Amino acid sequence: MHLRWIVVVALLAVAAPVSAHASQLIDRNASHVRLEVNRRGQALLTYRADGRLRRVLAWNAMNALPPSVDRPQTAFRLDYSGGWRTYRRAFWKTFRDACRTYAGPPLAWFLTGCTAPDGSLWALQVWQRALPNYGVQPTGQQAVWELRLSHWKGPLPVLTIHLDWAYRRYDHLFGSLTYLDEPVYGFKSTPTGSPLDRFGRNIYVDTLDSEYGAGWRRENSFLSHRGTGTFCYGFYPHGDFPAGKGSAYRATAIGPGVLPDVMWQAAALGPYDAALDRQLADVQRQTVGDDPLCRPV
Repeated sequence: MHLRWIVVVALLAVAAPVSAHASQLIDRNASHVRLEVNRRGQALLTYRADGRLRRVLAWNAMNALPPSVDRPQTAFRLDYSGGWRTYRRAFWKTFRDACRTYAGPPLAWFLTGCTAPDGSLWALQVWQRALPNYGVQPTGQQAVWELRLSHWKGPLPVLTIHLDWAYRRYDHLFGSLTYLDEPVYGFKSTPTGSPLDRFGRNIYVDTLDSEYGAGWRRENSFLSHRGTGTFCYGFYPHGDFPAGKGSAYRATAIGPGVLPDVMWQAAALGPYDAALDRQLADVQRQTVGDDPLCRPV
């Protein structure tokens, strides 16, 4: 599959084959992207970055495993030499694309994809994961568009989110991240909420036309909770930053394993409605259960 997509270019320099997890970050601010898949289940990505033509070979992973401390998450093998490191020759020169037109479900941030001979699906998505919180103007490094690869058969992860209010005045959301009806979560993270294992997932929340300014701005990101995959978040003021109340909200989560990234989006609820808030409190209890970090307020 071919697609021309021109943006400013930055380099992710990796030479040898590596293992990785999630819809895999391939590069940043790529352009002229081409995805091919052969009958052996290997994907060849060809694109330009930092003014240079690049080829990346990816293989050895599909779907995702449930959270576990005893085994590693599903991971691609990646060869940034385009096959030289793996096959000791210009493998890309003999690569035969056998992938058909993408026949999978609609994906957020979709760039290109295809359907492999075995019926599995490959996709490339592009979005700005690294934006700073609270609508802060991003640096060039924070504003990069990440090129992310996924490979799967069957259902996608499910990002479920509901809106309500907190303290009768602030917009608030709660929800869960699941795959095959099981929660998605990790076991280790930094104090600021960055996953330290291959299972943890952040939810990246954006707000539209808020006090931060016009258009979509990053509000915050936070982990799905250990053991439950649930989460909640209030759009409160943060220090010198105003409340990020917007006319609409969206949230993106990186898929577990090598599954696609998923997104939710909805308009804000508007002025506080006491009757509706009571109904939504019941929905929150059903969604997050006894999660002590997510109690109706």
